Amino acid sequence: MSEKIIVLENLVKRFPVGDGEFTALNEINLTFEKGEFAGVVGPSGSGKTTLLNIIGSLDSPTEGTATVMGKQISSLSHKEAAQLRNKHLGFIFQVYNLLPVYTVFENVEFALILQKRSAAERKKEVMQALEWVGLEDMANKKPSKLSGGEGQRVAIARAMVKRPALVLADEPTANLDAKNAHAILKMMKKLNEELNTTFLFSTHDEKVMAYMNRLIHLEDGRVVKDELMKKVNSEQ
Repeated sequence: MSEKIIVLENLVKRFPVGDGEFTALNEINLTFEKGEFAGVVGPSGSGKTTLLNIIGSLDSPTEGTATVMGKQISSLSHKEAAQLRNKHLGFIFQVYNLLPVYTVFENVEFALILQKRSAAERKKEVMQALEWVGLEDMANKKPSKLSGGEGQRVAIARAMVKRPALVLADEPTANLDAKNAHAILKMMKKLNEELNTTFLFSTHDEKVMAYMNRLIHLEDGRVVKDELMKKVNSEQ
């Protein structure tokens, strides 16, 4: 039986601009099920990042509801929203946001320290996450010693180390060349298939779109098309 992990109903988001307001999202109705590998696509300013921020509990709707993992985002306190992110959500951004003073291992470990896991547990989980992204031999390196592709792989390991139910990826390949972008996407598709983690991307990169099982097209804050794609083999 399918499990609805995200339910958006009549979702509206407005931002104040001068004396008026700007409608970033307008009457969005979408459902995502566990294990989906989906992309929200559209030009800059179409509302993609705003949508991901609301789903990730970094923002809340002006009207309508966003329910994530059974929790209604607008009703969560700051502490409850932080707990939802800490336990169930992974974030991957186009800027890797790695802490330069810490090693690769320590950057990935940080999410588990917030969960108060034991040192032995943390070591096992971090090394497994680094193995997933092929960086176990770089655990003691600092971010400054990594290439762009390696930095993004560390960011993916950091997002995946706590085995989140949902990963939100905002333009994750924007700063990568084509070779690294394909390698990263194949890796995420493999994790999606092996762990049944739901991935939701925001992108306007056709390389990324080619890997998606579903594409939701946004224009001016509205869904103009919601299409299922042919399955893409992660070994392509």
